Amino acid sequence: MAEVEIMPLVEHGLLVELVDITDPDDLTEAYGLRIPVLRRVDTGAELDWPFDTGQIVAFLS
Repeated sequence: MAEVEIMPLVEHGLLVELVDITDPDDLTEAYGLRIPVLRRVDTGAELDWPFDTGQIVAFLS
């Protein structure tokens, strides 16, 4: 469901890196109940699921 929200933005140039949190364990512990999570590289800010396209756009602004 998150992909449906993100993909139109990716098609317009948003760069996304998918990270498998199952290894190492510290990522599973940190994100396990929050996934999917969007994380900004520039600020480190995070947006936890559930989110919609409008929230993503606001998060990136």
